[in-house]
Amino acid sequence: MSASEAVKAAQASNGSYCAQSAIPTKKNKSSETLINLEPGDPTMYETYWAKMEDKGSIMIPGGQKLSYFSSADDLCWFMEPELSDAIRRLHSVVGNAVAEDKFIVVGTGSTQLLFAALYALTCTNSHLLDQPVPVVSAAPFYSCYPGIADLVRSGLYKWGGDAGKFDREEPFIEIVNSPCNPDGSIRGPVVPQNDSRKGKLIHDFAYFWPQYTPIGAPADHDIMLFTLSKCTGHAGSRIGWALVKDRSLAEKMVGFINIATIGVSKDAQLRAAKLMGALADQCGRENDFFKYGQRLLTDRWRRLREVVDKSEVFTVKDYESDYCSFFKDIFKPNPAFAWLSCDHISDTASFLQG
Repeated sequence: MSASEAVKAAQASNGSYCAQSAIPTKKNKSSETLINLEPGDPTMYETYWAKMEDKGSIMIPGGQKLSYFSSADDLCWFMEPELSDAIRRLHSVVGNAVAEDKFIVVGTGSTQLLFAALYALTCTNSHLLDQPVPVVSAAPFYSCYPGIADLVRSGLYKWGGDAGKFDREEPFIEIVNSPCNPDGSIRGPVVPQNDSRKGKLIHDFAYFWPQYTPIGAPADHDIMLFTLSKCTGHAGSRIGWALVKDRSLAEKMVGFINIATIGVSKDAQLRAAKLMGALADQCGRENDFFKYGQRLLTDRWRRLREVVDKSEVFTVKDYESDYCSFFKDIFKPNPAFAWLSCDHISDTASFLQG
């Protein structure tokens, strides 16, 4: 199967190539046997949270949280202090990112923060730009990256394609997605830099949590993006956060969110803070969420590999075991998506849809 067909097959679950024929409709006589290839929805965590409702529930009186402002003196003036504290505490307990010396910017999911980061990295010298700054990411990349880069047809930046093929002598922005959606690999920057090809990096760590991959050392980069949807499974709350080293970049990201949405829902922030606090409280205990998620994903991968091995048609990517500082154990990654390959079918995406 060609590389482009492999990308199509793997990205079908992320919406770029919507498997409309696989979406259950009234015409499907046995829709329960069909797989919807369009969304990646983390509802597999519902069972855990149903048992932990008292730990993750909040009540907000009708007369509270009416103001636009959370703390007018803080850089991110619309971020609830409880959320900031919970983010720093959770990263400290899990050990997946250095948060103590960073500015935190909260957004409506990490997608809004990616828009904000692209703006912040390009707006300062916009008067010097002859053309938009290319935004690249190593293939296979998250299917939404091209759309995010090109959606508003910005004069500041544009989608530049596969980072592995970028060879132009000009400034660029590289999105480093690790673990990678869709193939689960651990990534680093791939574009070489020199005096004329100076790049800025955005690290998308949506899946850098111990249920998905062994955590080696805390990540420490200029801009790191995280999202509640992949951490706890609460995609519907639409909460993401960025850890940013440079104050001026953080200020520009806050300015973007101010113009776009005048802040972020306080209700969602308070719920996120409660959930993240519950995660930190349970770490290492009987109800450890990350251990639950790792067991769940390990079992799903075991069953998937059994089916794939029996098919004699498909193969799935294998992963090397590594030491995890959080679990203090060695295990293989359990990515949220399966990178499925086939050497005998020319259009794997259409075959799966059928």
